[in-house]
Amino acid sequence: MRNSQSRFMQCLTAVSLAVASIGAAGAHSPNDHKFESVANAYVTQLLVLHPEQATALGDHRYDTKTSDFSLKGVAADRALAHRVLDQLAAIPEQGLSADNSVDRRVLQNVLQMNLFDIEAMDTPSRDPLGYNPANGIYILIARDFAPLKVRLAAVDARLKAIPATLKAAKQNLKNPPKVFTETAIQQNKGAISLINEELEEFIKQEPSMRTKLAPSRKLAVAALTDYGVWLEKDLLPRSTGDFRIGEARFREKLKLALDSDLTPETILKNAEADLATTQAAMYETALPMYRSYYPGKATDGVERKVIIRAVLDKIAETHPTNETIVDDAKRTLAAATAFVRDHNLMTMPGDPVKVVVMPEFARGFAVAYCDPAGALDKNGTTFFDISPTPSDWTPQRVASFFREYNSAMVNELTIHEAMPGHYLQLAIANKATPPTKIRALFYSGTFVEGWATYAEQVMAGAGFGGPETKMQQLKMRLRLVINSILDQKIHAGSMSEQEAMAMMMNDGYQEDGEAAGKWRRAQLSSTQLSTYFVGNLEVNALARDLKAKTGGDMKSVHDTMLASGSLATRYIRQLNNLPPQ
Repeated sequence: MRNSQSRFMQCLTAVSLAVASIGAAGAHSPNDHKFESVANAYVTQLLVLHPEQATALGDHRYDTKTSDFSLKGVAADRALAHRVLDQLAAIPEQGLSADNSVDRRVLQNVLQMNLFDIEAMDTPSRDPLGYNPANGIYILIARDFAPLKVRLAAVDARLKAIPATLKAAKQNLKNPPKVFTETAIQQNKGAISLINEELEEFIKQEPSMRTKLAPSRKLAVAALTDYGVWLEKDLLPRSTGDFRIGEARFREKLKLALDSDLTPETILKNAEADLATTQAAMYETALPMYRSYYPGKATDGVERKVIIRAVLDKIAETHPTNETIVDDAKRTLAAATAFVRDHNLMTMPGDPVKVVVMPEFARGFAVAYCDPAGALDKNGTTFFDISPTPSDWTPQRVASFFREYNSAMVNELTIHEAMPGHYLQLAIANKATPPTKIRALFYSGTFVEGWATYAEQVMAGAGFGGPETKMQQLKMRLRLVINSILDQKIHAGSMSEQEAMAMMMNDGYQEDGEAAGKWRRAQLSSTQLSTYFVGNLEVNALARDLKAKTGGDMKSVHDTMLASGSLATRYIRQLNNLPPQ
């Protein structure tokens, strides 16, 4: 799932902004009406303050506007969060409907997280990635929500606002961690490429806009070029901030990010136990494959890791290239869709999904992500973005990358990001209709990632892709387990790059390039890497308990799990009268 800086919390699922529709169904208590009024007002104010978020939702009233990234804009966000928290505190829990009770808790958690970012983390002065203006441009041209001429007119307005955004960045940023600034430099080059190259392809389709856009393109590129020099010559030398957030802040942020009462100690204990269990399961899967791949070779007395590594090496021989990986993913998506339908695993959404090359300005954080359709784009397309290797990589590093992202791993990526992972889950979440739209605005990363990793298990368990994909699914499970260990030991401890790399490569069988990329990601993010493991445990427990309660087949269980939206499992349990985990 796409995930970077403050936009991690931005809404990527369906929302209706019609005031009359909120709270319209059924009789409500006075407290229900109070909460729905507060929630509706908050949505309205949020989208006025963050027009790019409105565009991503599919509300195009603000397409020509840009967020205020200055300290004045930060103060407005902070004041809004405090004001709404106070309003929520004044509404008693008693009398709220089950849906409103859940949405109230979700909104409180989101607002507390927003304040944590501003007040405890001081993100505006710490994170240059938050000032990347490219996404606000990209979301205007990526989908056909209006005639191209109309969308390009909105692009023109946002291009003109880029100098102000970059001025705010220069004023706000103090001493970020070095890796943050290095990544911002890379993404800034992608933003320039977006305006010079990708945008050019759309202008060719609507040549009447070329003259109008010429001044704003020139202005934006000049500002970004100057900003790139500033990042390299001014900010980078003073980027001495610690990427580790420390034990106290990690503990507080983890509670908010997971929306869970699990302690770091419990998570670490569970992860370390799961690491050994998964390695044992990997050996059991690898052993018959090893005997098939290497007939006549003895297995008695051979170390488990040797057998697992030999099987993974054999699987890695079949892999895509930069030129074929997108087409390979398209074929895999079609096969996975047919498999889910044929095996009756869950209800299938009809919303379109498209495999695309990841735009350059978004690279540097993850190899692939799901970019769902906007909220009000009822027939909008979900993008499954895949990043090719950077042009400056050596042939050896490219080879390492595609050994990691071999053909069986492409199966795993496609399951996770698209079918039946993020794309399917988020498309179904769009159809949830609680009285307020808070849960549509703010998804639970723990549930979203937990579902996607659970989907990997379901597909591999049902036989999709054969034993090779099963091996990759177990390898991916090792990855999610190790992710949570790294997350905690890096940010709440002192784990070094060498220690992290050794764990990933030795215990997780990752290629050097993949491990190096994850080390970078672990520095750029904190607590997000824990969502995969915790989410997977919680989603598995939810599936087990729903099946025990209802006695239904897995399709009905899965449909029930997804029907309430992208909520933390504690709330799905509440809505389905299940006991806390």
